[in-house]
Amino acid sequence: MVQKAKILLVDDRPENLLALEAILSALDQTLVRASSGEEALKALLTDDFAVILLDVQMPGMDGFETAAHIKRRERTRDIPIIFLTAINHGPHHTFRGYAAGAVDYISKPFDPWVLRAKVSVFVELYMKNCQLREQAALLRLQLEGNGKSAGGDSKEPAGLLAELSARLAAVEEQAEALSKQLDDESADAAAVATAAHLERKLTGLRRALDALEPGTGSGAPSVPTQS
Repeated sequence: MVQKAKILLVDDRPENLLALEAILSALDQTLVRASSGEEALKALLTDDFAVILLDVQMPGMDGFETAAHIKRRERTRDIPIIFLTAINHGPHHTFRGYAAGAVDYISKPFDPWVLRAKVSVFVELYMKNCQLREQAALLRLQLEGNGKSAGGDSKEPAGLLAELSARLAAVEEQAEALSKQLDDESADAAAVATAAHLERKLTGLRRALDALEPGTGSGAPSVPTQS
């Protein structure tokens, strides 16, 4: 069973949270509410999120300050943030949102379809990264097994290599299709950059896996670091 991605919704007004849930329910992911910046930061301590929808105007810690805290934490700094605001003070206000680390800045009232489409891109990228980490974990186990049996008579587990290669190929195919979709839709630069980063990690993992095939060399290949 594929685990659902978590989406963090941050807004001090319950009716706004309810509206966001109604818009995003079609994505069939796990929606997590936070009614303040402090509550959002607390949720981020324990859970991993694919994307954060963050209201700018909140009492106490506003969206800009909340985003600054999120970007300072190593665990959460790479989570995409989409700012939602009911006010528009011009380019300077928008620039402040991007400077705080947002990947997008949307003014209310917004088009529900557009918001859902933007969130779905980041959810899909998150899921692909999760799949990639699973493949890397299996490959690390394989490399550790090779190291322990280097001087022994253990047989090469060709079956596991074939399974790893097939699973990786499926992720590669999906990542390629997603990249083409982003190009066709002229998506946000942040989403395109994230997709490119995912493809680079897939390429590194494929090279490491290919190096395990018989006749490709005696040294143990390095596994790409997950970031």
